[in-house]
Amino acid sequence: MRYFSTRGAGPVSLDEALRCGIASDGGLYLPEQLPTFRLADFDAAESIPEVANVLLSPYFEASVLEDEIEGILAETFSFPIPVTAIEAGDRRVSLLELYHGPTAAFKDVGAGFLAACLSRLEKNAALPLTVLVATSGDTGGAVAAAFDRRPGMRVVVLFPEGRVSARQEHQLCCWSDNVLSLKVKGSFDDCQAMVKAALADAKLAGDYRFSSANSINIGRLLPQSTYYADASLRHFRRTGVKPGFIIPTGNLGNAFACIMAREMGLPIGPIILATNANRTIADYLQTQRWLPRASLQTLASAMDVGDPSNMERLRKLIGDADVLRDQLGVVSVSDDEIKAAMCQDFREFGFATCPHTATATHAWRQLDPALAEKNDWILVATAHPAKFETVVEPLIGERVPLPPELADILSRPTRSVSIDPSLDSLAAALPGIG
Repeated sequence: MRYFSTRGAGPVSLDEALRCGIASDGGLYLPEQLPTFRLADFDAAESIPEVANVLLSPYFEASVLEDEIEGILAETFSFPIPVTAIEAGDRRVSLLELYHGPTAAFKDVGAGFLAACLSRLEKNAALPLTVLVATSGDTGGAVAAAFDRRPGMRVVVLFPEGRVSARQEHQLCCWSDNVLSLKVKGSFDDCQAMVKAALADAKLAGDYRFSSANSINIGRLLPQSTYYADASLRHFRRTGVKPGFIIPTGNLGNAFACIMAREMGLPIGPIILATNANRTIADYLQTQRWLPRASLQTLASAMDVGDPSNMERLRKLIGDADVLRDQLGVVSVSDDEIKAAMCQDFREFGFATCPHTATATHAWRQLDPALAEKNDWILVATAHPAKFETVVEPLIGERVPLPPELADILSRPTRSVSIDPSLDSLAAALPGIG
C-alpha cells in the first residue's frame, strides 16, 4: 500500500506517512485506494482487535510493521468500547462510548495506535522523534499519555490558553520530561497553523525530526475507522439494519474515519455531523463555498475549529460540497442548545453527557421524523462528562464521579510554558523539551 498527498506528492510508504505526519507539499496523506470488504470477511472477527486486524492489514502491506500489527492493536484497544442501548420509546438508538481510555476521550484510540507504531519504527533511531500536537482540548492529553516516557520519543503539546477546561488543561500539563506543554496566546487555529509551519520549516524539522499527532496524521484515522466498523457489524448482525451515526466533530478526523469505514464497505447508513457554533462545515455544504474563519469559543471546546484540516481529505476522497451534501448531514448546535440537551439527556436517559456528546443527542432529537424513524441510530459519545464538571454539574444538579484513570491524572503536578502564537515563539521554547 502506497500513500499520496491530497495535493499530489508521493508515493510514500505507511512508515514514512506516519513519521512525517504531513506531506512535503503541505497536503495530507491518503492511501492510493481504499480497500473494499465483504461482510463475510469479518465472519471470524468477534472483538475490536480482530475486526481491526482484518480492516487495517491492507494498509500495512510492505510496512516494516506488517508483522507487528497484532501487538500494535493489542496496545491500542486495551480498554472497552461498548455500544449501549438507550431507552427512547419506539426509536432504536444506542451510544457508542469512546471515553473509557486513559484520558477519558475518543482520542485515546488514535493516539495509542500512533504511539504503538512510531515507538516501534523509532526504536533504533539515533535522534529522538519530536511529535507536535495542536489541541483544542482532548487530543493533546491523549497524545501525551500515549507517548509519556516512551524511549526515543518527545512530544510538544500546543493548546489555546484560557480556552480549555481546567481538567483538560491539567491533562495537558502533567507528564514527564519528554512532554513539553505550551499555552498559546491565541486560538486552536493558531496552534494548528504553528504546527503546520514548524513541519514545513526545513531547519527546525531537521533539528528536531518533527512528526504530527493531530488528525492530519493518517495514523490517527486508521484505528478510529475500526470502532465504526465494529459497532456497525455488531448492529447489522443483530438486526439486519445498517445503523446511522451522529458524530460530534471539529477538525473532521473522527467523522472522516466513519466515512472511510462506509467507503470500505461496512454496513453504515446515514452519517450526520454535529458541530458546535463553528459553522464552517455546515455553511460549506449549504453555500458550496469553503470559507474558513476564526474559531469561536464554545462549551464544546474540543470542537472549536474554524478551519477543519480534514476537509481537504474529505473533498479528495468524496468530492466537493455538491457531492458531499448528498452523502452527509450537518447540524450546527449553539451553546444554549448544548445546555438544554445535557439537561434533557440526564432527565430522559438517566446519565450525564459531556458538551460534545450533547451536540449529537441534540442533532438526533432534531432529525426529520421520516429520517429518524427509517433508521436505527448510534450516537457517538466522545468524552466523559467528568472532564467538564464546571459545565455539566450545575446543569444536572449532581456531582459526576471521576473515572479512576482521570482521578490518577488529576493527582499529578503540572508544568507548562506560555508563548505567543508564532513560529519564532515555538522555536524558542523547543530547547526546553527533555
